[in-house]
Amino acid sequence: MVKHTVIARVSDGLPLAASVDDDQNGEAELADYKNKAKLLFRKMNENSEEKCSIESGNYYFHYLIQNGVCYMTICERSYPRQFAFSYLEELAKEFSMSYGNEVEKKNLRPYAFVKFDTFMQKTKKVYQNTRTQHNLDRLNTELNEVANIMTKNLENVLWRGEGLEKMSSLSDQLRYESQKYKKSARDLNLQLLLRKYGPLVFIVIIILLVLYWRFWWY
Repeated sequence: MVKHTVIARVSDGLPLAASVDDDQNGEAELADYKNKAKLLFRKMNENSEEKCSIESGNYYFHYLIQNGVCYMTICERSYPRQFAFSYLEELAKEFSMSYGNEVEKKNLRPYAFVKFDTFMQKTKKVYQNTRTQHNLDRLNTELNEVANIMTKNLENVLWRGEGLEKMSSLSDQLRYESQKYKKSARDLNLQLLLRKYGPLVFIVIIILLVLYWRFWWY
């Protein structure tokens, strides 16, 4: 299930809104994860991966970046990533419509849009029950998209100096290697075709030239 959600500005990590959590079980542990979320925001910049899942212990940090704003949720490991990102996308759409023009104001205070929690709580309830038909339909339509979302380990990101911007370069490198592999495969297939049919084609050309020379000149 969704445990906590926070929205922050990417440029400086300023928290803009957060969910008011009503689950008191494991409150101390969740507080620790909230602190880790703040550290993740400090690691972000304009080069950070737009969608990413970061694993840590019993939870996952799922985040989505749109228009300079990061939408992050902390979920249990068993909670489907499809639902987590669908939930974040709905938050992003509504938040952008409601406060998009105010996000970059220099005099904003932390949690300036705390009232957005009302919408977060309503949306969260829809996604809490992963067996509802609404969520099952959404699950079936978004499996392919979620397969492309990068997954990282929290300790690698926070404590080993691996910035979130590196995720983007890794993703670009994977796409480059994939394209390179496809080109190599095409070249290899062409070479195999030449080896298999090249001698035959050469013989046919020689025969045609001989026939042309014979009948043209004689």
